[in-house]
Amino acid sequence: MLKLLAIYFSLLFCSPGEELYTRYGHTAIRMQDTERKVDVVFNYGVFDFNTDHFYYKFVKGETYYELGIEPTRFFLFDYDDETRPVYELPLNLTDSQALALEQALAVNYRPENRTYLYNFVFDNCATRPYNLIKSIYNDTIVSPYNEWENSSYREFLQHFTGRGTWEDFAINMIFGRRADIRMHGEDRLFLPEAMMFFLRDAHLPNGTPITLSSTKPLTPSPFVVPITPWYKTWYFGLAIFILFMFLINLIDLRRNKCSWWIDLPFILVYAVCFALAIFLTFFSIHPLVGFNWRLFLFPVIHLCLRLIYILR
Repeated sequence: MLKLLAIYFSLLFCSPGEELYTRYGHTAIRMQDTERKVDVVFNYGVFDFNTDHFYYKFVKGETYYELGIEPTRFFLFDYDDETRPVYELPLNLTDSQALALEQALAVNYRPENRTYLYNFVFDNCATRPYNLIKSIYNDTIVSPYNEWENSSYREFLQHFTGRGTWEDFAINMIFGRRADIRMHGEDRLFLPEAMMFFLRDAHLPNGTPITLSSTKPLTPSPFVVPITPWYKTWYFGLAIFILFMFLINLIDLRRNKCSWWIDLPFILVYAVCFALAIFLTFFSIHPLVGFNWRLFLFPVIHLCLRLIYILR
């Protein structure tokens, strides 16, 4: 179909970064109007660290994000500075669909609409653009992409945090049984990487492609998340903990005295972890948190090693 308007939309997919909060990447919508010389990015991932009680609200799941607009060159600058590549996927929209998307974004940007309750899995910076685009097509989106199909949320997230890292251990401690639910179809699209590959070859039921071409990088110098060395893994930390407790028990057996001062800091740490788990399980609205057997890993090992002295 001949395109008469000079308005073009594309999706921007930002690669993961080194910091934990950037580890899963990012998604935004780019709008280019060559007649009005407009080139801006609609970003659903804007939040304010200075919000009152930000960290408490974040843990509880009451973090509010909002839609922001900025020139594309400013948006790309930070990613270029961090050597994190940004990929662009042009959307295949008719004139009427492009106008509808522009109007929908304008409505979303109204002060009364731009803020939303962020949900890491079901309502985030990736799902918002996807659901908006899906509503513009007003049809089912079909894709041959099947990677991570029937995988659990836990397995999917471990791909980005890295198995064996302390971040992986901490996340798995607070994730409950709901994180082991199997994902199907669009369930995987809450992470930008999956959404990019899903849409790259997607089409409508009548065969109309969703995108115009393959993804292309907008920034150079690809960022590579470094491989975690063995001495920085939680497996190594657990081994050090076991060795430490074994030596303390051995010294106590020889002295015939129990070093309770060693146990107290660990007990305090366990208590804080259990309190956090209880809070997340019963008061947080995060969708995947809950009790997990990993919470008992260090305390049980600690107790078992201490029994060597207590039951001698």
